[in-house]
Amino acid sequence: MDAEVVSLPPDEGSVGGPEWADDGPGETLHHSRADHHPADELRTPAEQRTRGEARTPDDSETHAPGETESHREPTPEQAHQDARELAARFEEEKPGRVLAGPVGVLFTGITVAVGLLTLWQVFFPLAQGSKYYLIFFLAGVLPVVFLAYPSGVRLRRAGADADDRRGPTPVDWLLALAALVVCLYPVLPVTIGAGGGGYDAFLDRQGLLDPLDVAFGTGLLLLLLEACRRTTGWILPAVCVLFLGYGYYGGLLPQAWPVAHAGLDFGQLVDAFYNSDSGFYGTPLDVAASYIVLFTIYGAVLDLSGAGRFFVELSAAAFRRSRTAAGRTAVASGFLLGTVSGSGAATTVSIGAVTWPILRRAGYPAERAGGMLAAAGVGAILSPPTLGAAAFIIAEYLGVSYLQVLGWATVPTILYYLGILLSVEIDARRSGVRPVVIDTGSAWRLLARFGYHFLSLFVIIVVLALGASAMRAVVIATAIAAVLSFLDRRHRLTPARLVAALRDGVRGVLAVSAVCAAAGIITATTTKTGLGPQAAALLIDGAQAVSSEPAVVLALTAVLAAVALSLLGLAVPVTASFVIGWVIIGPALLNLGVEAPAAAMFVFYFAVLSEVSPPTALAAVAAAAVTGGRLVPTMWQTLRYALPAYLIPLAFVITPTGLGLLGIGGPGRIVTAALVSALGVAVLAVAAGGWLPGVGPAGVPERIVGAIAGLVLLWLEPLPMAIGAALAALTVAGVYVRRGAAGHAGRPAVEESVDLGEEREWDGSTRG
Repeated sequence: MDAEVVSLPPDEGSVGGPEWADDGPGETLHHSRADHHPADELRTPAEQRTRGEARTPDDSETHAPGETESHREPTPEQAHQDARELAARFEEEKPGRVLAGPVGVLFTGITVAVGLLTLWQVFFPLAQGSKYYLIFFLAGVLPVVFLAYPSGVRLRRAGADADDRRGPTPVDWLLALAALVVCLYPVLPVTIGAGGGGYDAFLDRQGLLDPLDVAFGTGLLLLLLEACRRTTGWILPAVCVLFLGYGYYGGLLPQAWPVAHAGLDFGQLVDAFYNSDSGFYGTPLDVAASYIVLFTIYGAVLDLSGAGRFFVELSAAAFRRSRTAAGRTAVASGFLLGTVSGSGAATTVSIGAVTWPILRRAGYPAERAGGMLAAAGVGAILSPPTLGAAAFIIAEYLGVSYLQVLGWATVPTILYYLGILLSVEIDARRSGVRPVVIDTGSAWRLLARFGYHFLSLFVIIVVLALGASAMRAVVIATAIAAVLSFLDRRHRLTPARLVAALRDGVRGVLAVSAVCAAAGIITATTTKTGLGPQAAALLIDGAQAVSSEPAVVLALTAVLAAVALSLLGLAVPVTASFVIGWVIIGPALLNLGVEAPAAAMFVFYFAVLSEVSPPTALAAVAAAAVTGGRLVPTMWQTLRYALPAYLIPLAFVITPTGLGLLGIGGPGRIVTAALVSALGVAVLAVAAGGWLPGVGPAGVPERIVGAIAGLVLLWLEPLPMAIGAALAALTVAGVYVRRGAAGHAGRPAVEESVDLGEEREWDGSTRG
């Protein structure tokens, strides 16, 4: 079969043909023609009209003579905002306003000031301590949340919602002013009755708050709940109110109930939220203000320097002549773009906008392609060196360096992408994918010209290894990325672009800052009431009701915890899901002897996997929107691609050998755990995909035996590993026998697939 030659979709500033190596990669990936549906790349205008997607004359703007709609490109500013809104539709964070004019200037000034304060704090920390800095940080970000995010409340007046999206309303300005006042009250140097008096006086009243303190604390509580509602929806505020109600009314529960407590009055609760180290100004907000904001600024600098488009072009160039070039390009792009975007849904939209047209021409069904894109996008949050926000919280909770957390995530990341790449190879054969040659230049030539984009990533690892903090490492890397941007004349970070990077970086942390501050309601309530140990005891009791065998109890507790975390992740953002899971479920695992790193990473992985877990599966929903595929089949395909991520955490929790997957233990344990788990992932990929690469289709019996083998192999004990290896060998032998029988009978092997009701016939030309 002749390979079709396809090109990467162009975007602003990209140069097609052989000249790309001189002029640089195209404008950053977030600028990719976002004003239309990505699936439209291969649709005719008639098809678009049939779907109701083509623009009408009323929608179009005035064109220059001879200019048609199909050739009109949006400005970079329009494309950037459209791409952001497209991604935000499927993220935990809701899309915000486009702030222009004087309000935009004010917003830029405030966010740049917050960014500069954050950078100053890294090298010259405020003498009054971390909490003092957090007060000013929250006072900078919370007011602008009300300016940047509309209320979403529809009024009776026609067009009110549209007006709300265009600019801040008087109510928004009032809430922003109130947020500024209540945030700065703890440092107010003026004495007001028995309240106020400055930061030291405020701390001295801990446990004995004045009524004025309680009033301002209540105001901050309400404003944080409203900020969370605007940025993430109703569910997280409802969960916070539920914990608040438990803290206040828990004393009325029957004292025989395990979750009953002595009861707290409202003043005690506000004191715990407003004037303690576990409330609003606790570890989650500290992480947002110290780590996450710096990494979002770093991502914005990389983005503006052209790194995003470079990563996609490098991925395409590396695999351009392979049979599965389209699929490999999508997966590799997702991994590399994780350094620019910390969101699974945003990465899915970004790589889909560029690679879906190529996948479609290669013959990938929309649902399979969507599953691949979603799994690759979520892999960005699981992959070093820039893991999701919860990874920084792990480092703070456990008192370890961020480099250690990166080390724990390395082997699981390799196994995750091994599973995805095997699935890509299998799908290429099952789906009859056509070979394509991606029309790009040499990967070596691209690396020689623009490989400097990788340097700042290596700098983070090296500086961390030298003992510096993650904050200093990322600031140094950001400075290096900014300097190196001058090697590409089209992406030089001029002062104006640096201001834009600071603005975009701080804007990217607004929602997570509100979530982290509100998470203090959950952690403070749990600490004051002792809910964590009580909930852990209930979880363990449920497992012990089934069996008294310690190994079985641990396995059942891990499964119950995984289910609970998956359900929790459907309702709240990843960061809040991790915080709640750690304080509620973490103690159960620790009480059963699970090592703290394993317990923390277990909670982290299942919190992140909410992005691919039905029925919400935000990354899968985003992928379906990009490809135009059916939603439910896309979700199931995503689950198949992401299967290793669900199973590997169970492996490193239920057995001591499993700790080798986190790089803990001697070389023997690490190598054994990695190799056996890799075999398990490979066999599961064959069982799920129904094809053994290099051999041919697997029938239902081989797939069932393979699935059992993969699951048994992940129980990393000598006997289960031996049984699993034997079953894996039996699976391979069965596929060979099936192929031989089909050859002797003179007929093609028939794949006995139950996936989506498909059954395909394969001849010798499509094997392995």
